Order: sequence, then C-alpha cells, then structure tokens
Amino acid sequence: MTKALLAHALALVWAFSPVAMAQTVGLSGMLGGRALVIVDGGAPKTVAVGDTYKGVKIVSTQGDQAVVEIAGKQHTLRVGDAPASVGSGTGTGASGNRIVLTAGGGGHFFTLGQINGKSTNMVVDTGATTVSMSVHEAQRMGLDYKSGQMIQMSTANGVIPGWLVKLSSVRVGDVVVHGVDGIVSSGSMPMVLLGNSFLTHFQMTRANDQMVLEKRY
Repeated sequence: MTKALLAHALALVWAFSPVAMAQTVGLSGMLGGRALVIVDGGAPKTVAVGDTYKGVKIVSTQGDQAVVEIAGKQHTLRVGDAPASVGSGTGTGASGNRIVLTAGGGGHFFTLGQINGKSTNMVVDTGATTVSMSVHEAQRMGLDYKSGQMIQMSTANGVIPGWLVKLSSVRVGDVVVHGVDGIVSSGSMPMVLLGNSFLTHFQMTRANDQMVLEKRY
C-alpha cells in the first residue's frame, strides 16, 4: 500500500450518480468545532458552524456529530455513518444500480462502504480477486471470520494465514451486492480492498478521473 492510501483514509465518502438533483452529504471528521464535510464525492471541506458549503449549512456540532441544513431541512450526520442522500426522496435504501467514483491522490478510487451493514473505508483494487480486509477490520465489524475456510496466503513477507468467508452484503452508495466472497488476512491492511468478487457484478468504464460502475442484470 502507498502512503496515498493512508493519507486519504479519513476523507472517504460514497459517491454515486445524483437522481432528481439529489446530494450525498457525508461527515468524514471533526476539527475542533468545525465539520469536515464531503458533498457529492468531492474533496473534504472544513466548514465552521454558521457557514455554508455547496448548499450545506452547518447548524451545530457536538462530539462526532453535526447538524446540517439543506434546502430548509435539518439532518444529523455522524462520523463514519452512511452519507445522507438528500433531495431524491429515496432515503438511504439500497436500490440503485450505478456508482460513480472520483479518483483521489495517486489515482486511487476511495469510497466509504458497508459490509454486512457496518461502515468501512475501501479502495477499488481490480488486482484483488476478492473483497479483502485485515483481521483487525473484520473484528471491528463483528465478522465471524474464523468460521470460514482457513487458507494460506503468499505475500512479500512470506506465507501467512487467512480465511475465506462469504459476506452477506457489500454496499457502496445506494447499490448493494449480496453473497460476496471475501478474504480476511492476518497481514496488515490500511483499508478494505474492493476486489473483483464485488466488481464483476458491474460493467466498469473509466474516463479521466471518474470510474462508473453499472450493475449487471
């Protein structure tokens, strides 16, 4: 993993095609009394209470939460939660079929997703056979990975143990895939690799710094 992956770990958010002028608004961190906000998959922006950024006004902040006002309506955001989809009338239901990601530093595509309903930081990795994560991340999400099939993994540092598991669901934005193969590695990984066991469910196109994933049926 490159340093760029670690540098962007706190600046991740789901980014997908807006519907009916919808916005996705996520809270990636807090800096004192300021909120680190990401709107529609753009760069994170530090916004003070009372200020407005891309139509999102910060009403108040407390701990890891911020109350924002969008189009006259207030929403409570929490660091690490799914970003609010505002203006589409679809809420946070997972019923979409299109994901749009914008490249971050080093050309990597980062996103905040969910595995079995638990939020986690991800990076698209077309070279990874499966969705892959560390033991530490699996434990944080409460995955019973030891009930999976134990395997041996070859790495640059030698052979290490891992576990092949079946993930009930993997979600990015409002798109969800069920029954996804995953690997839990005993090695160190800064974030989840969004590998081909998820990506092969989509038609992938890339133009400049955007990647579009259209779900196959």
